[in-house]
Parts: sequence; structure tokens; C-alpha cells
Amino acid sequence: MTTDALPPLAASSRVVPPASYDCILLAGFGGPEGQDDVIPYLRNVTRGRGVPDERLEEVALHYRHFGGISPINEQNRELKVALEAEIAARGLALPVYWGNRFWAPYFADVLRELHADGHCRVLVLVTTAFSSYSGCRAYREDIAAALSETGLEGELALDKVRQYFDHPGFVEPNIDAVRGGLRALAAEGNGARPHVIFSTHSIPSTAADASGPRESRPDGTPVPVGGGEEWNAGGGWYAAQQRAIATLVMDAVKDEFPDVPWSLVYQSRSGDPSVPWLEPDINLAIEALDADVSGLVISPLGFVSDHMEVAWDLDNEALETCGKRGLAAVRVPTVGVEPRFVSGLVDLVQERHTADGSAPMERRALTDLGPWQDVCPADCCVGRGSKPTIASAG
Repeated sequence: MTTDALPPLAASSRVVPPASYDCILLAGFGGPEGQDDVIPYLRNVTRGRGVPDERLEEVALHYRHFGGISPINEQNRELKVALEAEIAARGLALPVYWGNRFWAPYFADVLRELHADGHCRVLVLVTTAFSSYSGCRAYREDIAAALSETGLEGELALDKVRQYFDHPGFVEPNIDAVRGGLRALAAEGNGARPHVIFSTHSIPSTAADASGPRESRPDGTPVPVGGGEEWNAGGGWYAAQQRAIATLVMDAVKDEFPDVPWSLVYQSRSGDPSVPWLEPDINLAIEALDADVSGLVISPLGFVSDHMEVAWDLDNEALETCGKRGLAAVRVPTVGVEPRFVSGLVDLVQERHTADGSAPMERRALTDLGPWQDVCPADCCVGRGSKPTIASAG
């Protein structure tokens, strides 16, 4: 998909003037770090939804398979170290703190820590690239709640960097990963008729349709005044952003691998099975591939690190599905701490942070969907209710 036909979004005009910040908050999801942590962690994730422990134990099996340890925390520790090294190499005096939504270190504890260290202006880097309630607004709500919990309103100012789905630092490593996967299939003799699957976390269809700003659909057509019809039936900006990046990736590998078919699929759905979520599920999509497909590249495009949904749902379940139908498959890596990704995150910091009157860094984006907004309108990525957020306007 090319985005040349899309008109400029109102979102692209929501740019905050650069300012001087004191520190960076790396905002993660969090995960258990031992068998005793698993159920308390899952209770945190599902709090308020009435999910019984018996159901949580079904999900807990994924974590118990890995000793009760989610890889996400260690990966964020590694990302924090990599960010600190890149920030130091650029001569930026910005310490990096790390906090999570659902497990230690919690946002509230980290806000108390950085405030005690003398910081008051905080720039937030979230470990998700795409627009959705769970990938953006929920972080902004939870940080606002932590600010209220700590009583530090008026003492701390927190701003969030924009979504970075189409920043070169995110896109280029994904291009190289898919190219590498296709090369691996060819080297193993399975490259005659390859297929590429881009996998991302499924979310409820209502949340997908509500993702991103409301003033236009992802196809560029305006939202009818006063409503009257569902504003978008194609997964909202969440799906549109991912389709756009998958297209960029496949266009970039055409020089070496022309005419390779690809699909955007979904994984890791949970909750009430009667509630519609984005489809197709990755395992059903694998089963439905043409019989003459010679090999499959699985790209976890929707994730920035190889955490539990990648380690279990892809490396275990999806590859098992491939094995059952005798299909050669390569799961390629996420961006993780790839140097271009780390550098790109610091680019995002330098779009917003200026010191000693220095000019902000150019805002880079590889699609006409971006550069994405710095602040979100009040109805952007609406979720289970209206809660205070950071980085919101209107």
C-alpha cells in the first residue's frame, strides 16, 4: 500500500514545541520474574475484569514453561543500557529511568525516585510502536494515575514521544530481518514459493476501530458529521499503520525477492470468545496457506522485543502449526536492541529535547501517515472509560 493518496492528517499538526527535559522514562508493560510472581502479575493485568484464578492458571502455563520468567523485563534492562550508551555518545545529559505498568519497577515508584533525584521534566519513551488503547492511551492513563497516587502533580511534568511505527529506526531493522528470513529459506532449498506473515497482537475490534484520531478514516475519507455509521471497518489506525509498514518492508525486498505474497495476521487474543477481535488468527492463517507454499517467514512486526507473546505464541504454537503441515518456517527477530532502533529512539528524544538553544532533530517518517502526533486528542484510542492522561489535548 502506498500512502501518497492520503491527505495530511490533523494528527500531523499536533506537534509540541521542543523543550529542555531532565530525564527519560522508559515505559514498559512488565512481567513476572519467578513462579511465585505469575498469578499476582496476571491479577494486575486483569484487575477489574472479574477473571477468576482458574482462568489465569491457563495463561500462567505459558509463563511456567519458562520458569515463571517473562523475558520482557530483562529485555527492557538491556534496552535501558543501550539507550544510556547512545545518549552518552551524543553528549546528552539525560539519565534513563525504567518503569512498568503491571510489575516492578512500577510507575509510581519510579516517579518518586526520579523526583527525589531532582528531576521535574520527564520525557516518556513507550515500548510500543503503534496506535491503540493498550499500546498508547493505557500507558498515558497509568502514568497519570501514578502521578496522582504519588501526589506529585505540579511537581513533575511528563510528556510522551510520538508513535514511531514508521520511523526509519523501526522500519529498517524489520526490512533486514525479513530479507534475512527469505535468504534463509532460499539457502535451505525452501525459497521457491515463499510467503511472509506479519504478526501483531490481536485486540478487540471495537478498540481497533477506535484507535488513532477521529477526524478521518485511515483511507483518508472524512468521518460523517454526527456519526451515523461505524467510522472505519478495517481495524482503525492500528491496522492501517501495520499494513503500511508491512508494505514498506515488502517493497524494500522486491529487488531480491520480487512478487512474494504476504499477509497481516493476529495473535494472542484473550478474553470472552463471543467478543469480536481482529482476525485472522496466525495459526488459522498458516493452515489456510496454499499447498504449494514452499516456506514461511514469520515477522513479529507488532512487537519491539521477543517477549512472551513472541516466545510462546510464535516460537511454540505457530512453529508447531507449521510443523504439522510440513511447512519450513523461519521466525525472524524483533528490533530489540538493534543499533538502528536504539538510535531511532534517541532521535525521537531529540525531536523534543533541546539544550543550550540547539535545534530539534528533523522529524523522520517513511510514510505519509507520519510523523505521528506528539499529543493525542481527547477521543484518541478511547478505551474502557474516560480517564485522565498525559500527552493529551482537547
